[in-house]
Amino acid sequence: MDAVLVPLTRSPRLPDYVRELSALLQQEAAERCRFRDWLDEDKKAEFINGEIVVHSPAKLEHTEAQKLILKLLDTFVAVHQLGKVLHEKALIELTRNDYEPDICFWKPKKASRFTGKQMVFPPADFIIEVLSPSTEQVDRGVKFEDYAAHDTAEYWLVDPVRRVIEQYRLAGNAFALHATCDATSTIESIVVTGFRMPVVAAFDSAANLTALRSILAQ
Repeated sequence: MDAVLVPLTRSPRLPDYVRELSALLQQEAAERCRFRDWLDEDKKAEFINGEIVVHSPAKLEHTEAQKLILKLLDTFVAVHQLGKVLHEKALIELTRNDYEPDICFWKPKKASRFTGKQMVFPPADFIIEVLSPSTEQVDRGVKFEDYAAHDTAEYWLVDPVRRVIEQYRLAGNAFALHATCDATSTIESIVVTGFRMPVVAAFDSAANLTALRSILAQ
């Protein structure tokens, strides 16, 4: 049993707490349905702990890092037929929350069931989030816990200001830091077999082009 639950199970008010939590989850489920009805292709939003979080346009450094990593990962996965890569407008459905990660990857077993008109997707095997001041707390907080709870095996946090990528791997039911890679190093995916990239290729167009050519030459 989770340690946070132990005091509750020993309280005489446990039945009251259960009723309150059940009512909260029912209300949250109704709000989530309304969120899904409201959401369309022109909106970028997530449903987190019962609230709709609408995202503003990203800074160039965020958009560039996402684009450069996506280009390399998507090309590598396509060349080697390893699964499916999608980005920000793919809505990931978890038990309680809906997220639109910056980049996500599914292995072939899950990806083979996707359809052309699908808009909501299962938990991804590998997720990348590019940090920004407005999202870092969530990326390091509820998303960090939630992705791990739903068996995402690898999680990257990309810092475009420091030019650093933090690589986490699933250890039991939580993420553990695997490596912190700066722009002088190379990062290798745990989930996408064989995918390696110079970290600088996430932040520099010329380095990215060199890395892309290397992938295409394989």
